[in-house]
Amino acid sequence: MLIISEMSRSPSFSVKQELSLKTDLESLQQWAVAFCIIRFDLEQGQLIEECYPPGSFSNEEELDVAFSSFPDSVSQNQNRSSIHDCIFFFRIRRRKNSEQANVTSSEKIGIDDEVSSNSMKGKVINRRKNRNGTKGMEYLYGFVFNRQRHDERLKRGGEQKSVVILSHNPYSSVFRPLLQIMGPLYFDVGKKALEYIAAYVSMWPSPVPGKQMELHIGNAMLKVSLPPAHSLPFEIGIFEESASAMAPFLPSNQSIPQGLFHDSDIFGTFRGILLQLWLLWELMLIGEPILIIGPTPPQCCEAVASLVSLVAPLPCSVDFRPYFTIHDPHFKHLNSLREGDMFPPMVLGVTNLFFLKALCNIPHIVSIGSPASNSNQVAFASRSSASRIPGRPEGFGLQQLSLKKFSPSSLLSAVKLRRDGPLCLMTEHKEAIWSTYVATTKPDTSILNRLIDAGISPRVEESMSVVNNEILRRHFLELTTNFLAPFGPYFRASTPSEGFLPFIDPPPLPLFNVEEFLANLSARGVGKFLSKRMKSNWLDLYKRFLKGPNFMPWFQRRRTVAEQEQHRLWRQARMKADIQLLISKMSELEIVDSFNSIERHLQGEILMEKSGRAGVDFAETCQKLKNDLQAVFSVLPEDMQQLLLMNPERAALLQCPSVTGLGILSSAWDVFLLGV
Repeated sequence: MLIISEMSRSPSFSVKQELSLKTDLESLQQWAVAFCIIRFDLEQGQLIEECYPPGSFSNEEELDVAFSSFPDSVSQNQNRSSIHDCIFFFRIRRRKNSEQANVTSSEKIGIDDEVSSNSMKGKVINRRKNRNGTKGMEYLYGFVFNRQRHDERLKRGGEQKSVVILSHNPYSSVFRPLLQIMGPLYFDVGKKALEYIAAYVSMWPSPVPGKQMELHIGNAMLKVSLPPAHSLPFEIGIFEESASAMAPFLPSNQSIPQGLFHDSDIFGTFRGILLQLWLLWELMLIGEPILIIGPTPPQCCEAVASLVSLVAPLPCSVDFRPYFTIHDPHFKHLNSLREGDMFPPMVLGVTNLFFLKALCNIPHIVSIGSPASNSNQVAFASRSSASRIPGRPEGFGLQQLSLKKFSPSSLLSAVKLRRDGPLCLMTEHKEAIWSTYVATTKPDTSILNRLIDAGISPRVEESMSVVNNEILRRHFLELTTNFLAPFGPYFRASTPSEGFLPFIDPPPLPLFNVEEFLANLSARGVGKFLSKRMKSNWLDLYKRFLKGPNFMPWFQRRRTVAEQEQHRLWRQARMKADIQLLISKMSELEIVDSFNSIERHLQGEILMEKSGRAGVDFAETCQKLKNDLQAVFSVLPEDMQQLLLMNPERAALLQCPSVTGLGILSSAWDVFLLGV
């Protein structure tokens, strides 16, 4: 069997022709929405030749997919009669039709109020599929295998086709290696490749976020790691979130991905401007609009993916588009923005230099990559292993990095770039950043000096890039985690102390007040790790973060996880409580309160069971609560017992077969009936 890891580049693959494969469409939807073949027609433009399963998209969505599945220009670096393949991906908004518009938020997201104590430790949120299947999903990801075939015998000297995997899941670690199989297979066997691949994918097990999975595809096996549940949109699938897996705590297992696009090439993409990674980290953290310009779709989408991964484990709530074209429906709105208008928080990856003029009011522009790159991987610029990373030059509005030592010539180049502005890219491509934002975080030169020079050999370069990416990703994971650490007390779940009644409602989590938080943080300090790496105005970064688009979605989601975890802990304490021991220490008023609380918890369990959301330990939990309810009832005064039994629902609850054998309840019930 051929084993393909996330780093494999050229897998071979064969399909057993004698196998009769059938696709389970419902299982397929867990991974992919559809597989498409798109052809660039000289007369009609982009056309979808094949789509499996058919009817997956509206006509408008088909156009959106088709326009996003081709590079803006044909590669000019190929010989005649040659083939040029590249892999990239895009993210587009789904069109909202009338049927989708009727889907309510409660249908999209379900959060269980009760969670089984026997479920996996730390798992506290169960997100169920919405009842309308994949409807209600906001974004669609398209993973593209594009082939440009140059042939002077053809009209206009060549042709283009794209094989596209459409999914609601941002599983780049799965779909990139799958495209390496599916793309060449289609050009070998034709459209039946779509049905073959769809059938194999439909046989895969359900996605398990944050875990490594082995996915069989023909004679091959993909070994991939999926991003964690807390980095995925709420509406994606049936996932559980772990209270221990979310920031602000460093993960104990570093091999587990902590965010989206953990396989992105940070080092290779930003190699020419590495000193500016800390500036870019801050811009992503506070949700600033960024325009990424790259020579090719693979390069610009790799840059956008790398920026999203840079702020892990913080989920990115900014609208990011790895490959954005003028045909995107949202472009019309962006192009209509006038000078002084607020640009929406977006990260756009583009190759068309027209965007430099059309979106001239976007505040941050980053130019990356090398025009000479022809592969589907980002090309790496060479640098001398003898040179070390110097300190960052200060005092320029344009932050432009060179890996060379600071010199008068580099100073003049920086001044010239600042004067010319990003429009200089119209004549010559350069790696640079144009931004007036002044970063609070200082570049960590000790991290940069640990990076390994890749050398000349492509194979050695790729291996060294993996090492360098691990160094960078670990550093920024630690940086983000420490930045989020001051919010930790607001997510701290409490547990009942020994001798404390677990039947009452747990105390609420601490209330969050922005002014109070900032005042306490200012007095306490930012901590040793960040104080060494940030300037004295670090509090301003927190203020920007609190106002930005990333904070509130992360904070609310994290609070929900903490509340559910607290609920689980108190429910677990109720299951372990010795009711007789607790009763012996209660006053009469506490006994009455405990009866009401236990009754409420028991009714809650029954309602959960009726709604189909009961835990696997439902019967055991109900039995324990009924026994506790009976025990408390038995020590109540007789007149109060009779009063309580006047409620038919309560009487039925107490007369449950599991407790009718208890003498004192039967006696109270008989007295009540005689009174009637």
